[in-house]
Amino acid sequence: MNALLALRCAALFQTQQPTLALVGGRVIDGYGGPAIENGVVLIAGERIVAVGRKTDIAVPTGVRVISTEGMSVLPGLADMHVHMMTVGHGDYEHWDTTYRGRFQKEIMPAAAKQLLLAGVTTARDLGARLEDIMAVKRRIARGEIPGPRLFVSGPFIQHAPYSPYEAGFRWGVNGPDDARAKVKQLAQAGVDVIKLIDQDQMTEPEVAAVVEAAHAAGLPVVAHAHREAEIRLGLKYGVDCFEHTGLGTEPGYPEDILEGLRRRNAALYWTPTIAPLFLFPYTADSFPERLDDPAWQEGLPADVVRDITRSLQGYAALPYFLLTRRRIPTLAHKFEQLRSTGVTMLIGTDAGTPGNFHSDATWRELATWVRLGATPMEAILGATRWPARFLKKEQDLGTLAPGRYADVIAVRGDVLHDIDLLQHVDIVIKGGLRVK
Repeated sequence: MNALLALRCAALFQTQQPTLALVGGRVIDGYGGPAIENGVVLIAGERIVAVGRKTDIAVPTGVRVISTEGMSVLPGLADMHVHMMTVGHGDYEHWDTTYRGRFQKEIMPAAAKQLLLAGVTTARDLGARLEDIMAVKRRIARGEIPGPRLFVSGPFIQHAPYSPYEAGFRWGVNGPDDARAKVKQLAQAGVDVIKLIDQDQMTEPEVAAVVEAAHAAGLPVVAHAHREAEIRLGLKYGVDCFEHTGLGTEPGYPEDILEGLRRRNAALYWTPTIAPLFLFPYTADSFPERLDDPAWQEGLPADVVRDITRSLQGYAALPYFLLTRRRIPTLAHKFEQLRSTGVTMLIGTDAGTPGNFHSDATWRELATWVRLGATPMEAILGATRWPARFLKKEQDLGTLAPGRYADVIAVRGDVLHDIDLLQHVDIVIKGGLRVK
């Protein structure tokens, strides 16, 4: 054990005695270096106090031991783009008008539970009614319901007008002063991030006001990247993170955009949410049975399950997927273009969109990255260390190290060889408590 680790462990031991030890297995600590073989993760209360080899860390007598022999042990995953107010229904307008009053007490808690059981201990929710998502965030933080640590945007900031049924989760702006006022309202409510969409349909002074007001309040700004103009505006005014693999059926990103990304490099983040696009033909053509998987039904009332099931009949013909088949041939090149610019890539899934369930979205995104050329470690970092850095929570989250929250998962087998193993997470620990 090196001297720094010993000092940190000693300080933590003085304040709280270890309560839990994960012993054995291959520990992937989230820093990107070689795995620790025959590792130990020692936990005191809600924090980690030591990580290292079994030969270097003595487990005190009386500590509860969980064997992780034959497993990969890694930080809890982060999904940086979820929508907890939707859980896979095929008709947004019907969903919102029918279940709006049930989001806070029934729908969102079910989504939160599904994410946690899938090994997601941190999630960034990017689009919900403010009062609903803040209430659920508080309930999770108080331990009243199971779920990941939530970082939320509340409603989208965008142009006005829009459909009346969407008013709760879309806040349109009318001029720079209104933009600043709405950002201030969100900041005062306690959101963690501001989300811009369709910024190419706003005026440039409005976009500038949103970003300036958010940054003045200490909040990062994420923005859609569906169209070239959206990306150019985001780059011009200092957006911190782009969402989605955009540009529709275009073959790739134009050079001026790639050059803008290269200039920002690792200080700029991008969440491609690419797996759902591949999930559509897989579900429609190869394995429609996944729509009957009971995992996505976990925690949802029976009438809601029946309605979602009905909405996904004729899945292949849903209007939501109109251009998906034409987009797919462009995705591998776009993904490689993004990786080549040096931007920091984050795992996010758009979970909650039609047929894209919180119960299985996150592992599919990691697996898709690997199939498109990323290494398993690159995908893992995109779901652990880099999200913590974006959230400015590196001292608490994203890695297995003394002082970090004890958010740990374990899966049988070697995920550095087969990333698909993450679809069957065996152990989930959040804040030192085993939840699976």
